[in-house]
Amino acid sequence: MTRYADRNRMMVVLSYGVGLRACEIAAITVGDVLDSENNVRETVILGAHQTKGSKSHSLYLSDSVRKEIAKYIKLHKEFLTTRKSPLLRSQKGGKMVSHTVQIVLKDLYRKIGLDTCSSHSGRRTFITNLSEKGVSTRVIQELARHSSLAVTQQYIDVSVDKLRNAVNLVSV
Repeated sequence: MTRYADRNRMMVVLSYGVGLRACEIAAITVGDVLDSENNVRETVILGAHQTKGSKSHSLYLSDSVRKEIAKYIKLHKEFLTTRKSPLLRSQKGGKMVSHTVQIVLKDLYRKIGLDTCSSHSGRRTFITNLSEKGVSTRVIQELARHSSLAVTQQYIDVSVDKLRNAVNLVSV
């Protein structure tokens, strides 16, 4: 285990479980995820300064992601002292930058033999998983915070198995 294992795990949770971009992972604060009673919110509002495209967006957190965030905050409450504290801290204890998130995620993937993965792989997988579970592309577009349905469709991976399953739905 590395010194930053919990932080790095939370990066993966936010990428795969919420579909966050590296810039959004770096920008999220304690106040973004906790309500006034210190419970993890079901819906997180990211401000325009925290997102790509400079538009505020709502993030919908699953129960499992909310549990992971609560566990992380409980483990690291001595560092997460104010609502403005970054949820994920840099090695120097301050706010992370997008490039650092990209490097950390790329390094994690490389260590487990996934050399072609990038910081965007979790986001792509989040979107593809929703599609595979039958969620409408329009809903996925909203969850991915894409302005265009065409962009969302580019994220959805199509495999040979999916193609075979699709044609097997048709009988003659």
